[in-house]
Order: sequence, then structure tokens, then C-alpha cells
Amino acid sequence: MSRVRAIYPGSFDPLTNGHLDLIERGSKIFGELVVAILRNSEKNPLFTVEERLEMLRHETSRFGNVQVSTFDGLLVEFCRLQQAQAVLRGIRAISDYEYELQMALMNRRLEPGIETVFMMPAETYSYVSSRLVKEVFRLGGNVTGLIPQHVEERLRKRFAEVAV
Repeated sequence: MSRVRAIYPGSFDPLTNGHLDLIERGSKIFGELVVAILRNSEKNPLFTVEERLEMLRHETSRFGNVQVSTFDGLLVEFCRLQQAQAVLRGIRAISDYEYELQMALMNRRLEPGIETVFMMPAETYSYVSSRLVKEVFRLGGNVTGLIPQHVEERLRKRFAEVAV
């Protein structure tokens, strides 16, 4: 197994099976994988950072080399603090690639020693995004199989709270 420590950053609001697919596969490639929730005050998340931490820890506890953390500010600064050598990013479509390429090149400019590794999710999840899951669920659609059952239960509870 590699001794490379990687960071898998994201909002994970909510965590999807596509995220879990990348976490599982990334845990086999990297010696250590830190799943890092970005604390972004500009976004209006459905779940708090603490709730997302709990959901991620619940779903990743089976992986011995995966940790869950949070960060704010520049990703490369968090990578330095974590002594990480790589960033793991998922790419579902060409539109993701264009954005991710820009970010990877900027990160390389800021910190040349950190590599970005792109992975495609399993075909089953290639169209799944947190935004789409929230939208479909909000409109009454079925998201079973797109998100972990534990997360789906949390979504039901959250939307029930909002409806009251």
C-alpha cells in the first residue's frame, strides 16, 4: 500500500453513494485518505458541518485508513497542515473536468508539491450530485440507492422539520 496521504475535499451536503465509491476506491490507492468537509460560509447547506461529519464518520468507519475532518480557507494550506501529498477529486462529466482542471492548476501554482488525482465514479453514480439528490428529494422523487440509507433517513427527518 502507498504511503501517500491524500485529501478528498467537498461539501458532502448530503453524502452520496458516488462520494462513497470514490472514498472506497481512494482508500485502496492511498495509504491515508482524509475526507475533508469545506466550511463555506457563502453556501446555505442543508446539513450543518457537524451533521455532515457524523454522517461521513458513520459511513466511513469500515475503512481503517480513512479519517474525516473539516477545513476552511485554501485547500493547499489544509494539505500542508495535514502533510498530504495529493488531492483526490471526482469527475463525472466534461463540465466537471473544466472546473477541476482550473482548480488543480491553481493548486499546483500555489503548492507544486501537491498532486491532484482525478477519479471517475462508478458508472452507476456518474450522474449523481448532492445538488441533484436534494432537488429530486425535495420534489418527492425516489433517491433510494443514490445515497446511503442512514443519509436518506436524515433527509426525511430534515424535510419533515422544514415542513412543520
